[in-house]
Amino acid sequence: MNSTFNKVSAWVRFSVYTIFLVVFLFWIQCWWGLFLIPFIFDVCFTHIIPWGWWRNIKNNTLRGIMSWVDAIVFAAVAVYFVHNYFGQNYVIPSSSLEKSLLTGDYLLVSKMNYGPRDPITPLHMPMTAHTLPLLNCKSYVEFPRLNYHRSPGFGKIKQNDIVVFNYPAGDTVALGVQEADYYSLCYQAGEQILPINRHSLDKEEQLKAYEAQYTAGKQYLEYNKSQYGEIVARPVDMRENYVKRCVGLPGQILQIKDGVVYTNGQRNKQPANVQYCYNVSLKAPIPDYLCRELGISIEDRSEMQNGNAYSLRMPLTQKAINTLRQRPDIVESIQPAEPTSGTALYPHNKETGWTANNYGPLWIPQKGKTLQITLDNLPIYLRPIKVYENNDVKVEDGKIFINGKESSWYTFKMDYYWMMGDNRDNSADSRFWGFVPEDHIVGKPILIWLSLDKDYGWLDGKVRWSRLFRIVDNIK
Repeated sequence: MNSTFNKVSAWVRFSVYTIFLVVFLFWIQCWWGLFLIPFIFDVCFTHIIPWGWWRNIKNNTLRGIMSWVDAIVFAAVAVYFVHNYFGQNYVIPSSSLEKSLLTGDYLLVSKMNYGPRDPITPLHMPMTAHTLPLLNCKSYVEFPRLNYHRSPGFGKIKQNDIVVFNYPAGDTVALGVQEADYYSLCYQAGEQILPINRHSLDKEEQLKAYEAQYTAGKQYLEYNKSQYGEIVARPVDMRENYVKRCVGLPGQILQIKDGVVYTNGQRNKQPANVQYCYNVSLKAPIPDYLCRELGISIEDRSEMQNGNAYSLRMPLTQKAINTLRQRPDIVESIQPAEPTSGTALYPHNKETGWTANNYGPLWIPQKGKTLQITLDNLPIYLRPIKVYENNDVKVEDGKIFINGKESSWYTFKMDYYWMMGDNRDNSADSRFWGFVPEDHIVGKPILIWLSLDKDYGWLDGKVRWSRLFRIVDNIK
């Protein structure tokens, strides 16, 4: 009786495990995983491989150690698959999305909403980003590196979705100043070495002058390692994770007018808690209770102008502005701050005249769509064509050559997105480093499961209880 029951139980377990495996492999379109079926059969029936060999060790200490090793290995494998295909934790590190998502919000990020991306760098330690803590070395092995593939998800990215993605400009990093955009650093350094008189150059000469400027800046960074640190390259899935709001979808024409985003000529809905920077002249410091009520962090009020503690450059919501203007005993004036302009903005290799608040128009590349490429728009699309889609691009005698062939048109291989923070004047976003390719998309934040305020102690409001278990989609 027991023998029959054991056989039935073994067949049930084998069937359940095999069905789960086949469904999973069908979902991710990765059939090489079928080689695991003989091992499942062995676990359930034949027991040729001594999977639990350590249980027969007579030394209690060694057997206890091996039981821990067995549990850790199993947990690591489980975490690897959960982290890569289902979801992960993400903590908001900066204020770029405030006051929609706050610094210190811990998010549950679903990879199933937009479809999980197969690991491009499969041999890596899960949940360690690109660097192993304590050891301060790479958390991944460079080889093998697989092609991009994404499994079907619940849907596609929609306008104004909050999205987690790999930082596109993070393909190259100066380790001594990791918070800075490497390419901006190169152009800024090159601008000091090789200043460009743009008015005396035609478009082709300008392109080559900017290329020379970038090269000079790159060499300067490499030479000054004591200041900038080692220069390293990172694969797509090992780059920093960023979280922003998707304000532009593939195929749309995007333009920013006076800080407001327009797509295809239609005004995009502003987030309820969108912030802009203002020059605030104060008669007295803003009381702590009022700062807490308005969500004004210590970071928000830390940027002083001319060393004057009562003259600040602060990001404020409309609610905060209205409240502060009702306090003439504290506030003298509130004026919009000057937006960022010049080569700090994308593209770095073209003088556009755009500012962070008046930007574009530009077309966002869409998979399968063909764009006429000219010397005028090439700087905008050079990085997607050359870096993200791995083409060789050169300009000679006023003509554009892609992979050695003269080309006036280009068909994009991927969809691209335009990402911006809700803290509009304090956000390093697509205005500064350009398009986000589809292979950089990580997932969709679903839930805030914890929120900690770095400005306060554990007994003084550190835990933001009102934010716990809030659905991210409900934060507009």
